[in-house]
Amino acid sequence: MTHLPYIAASYGLAVLIGAGFAVDAWLRVGRARRRLDAIDPRRTRGRDAG
Repeated sequence: MTHLPYIAASYGLAVLIGAGFAVDAWLRVGRARRRLDAIDPRRTRGRDAG
């Protein structure tokens, strides 16, 4: 009996959880930027001028 399936599943699960955290962080940053654009007029002024 080999432990390879358990080791592979462990690494796979670690990669999936890490990817889930990364996607969640990316989405949260996008939402935070949109919220900041809505309440801070200085952020939109620079884009309109350029």
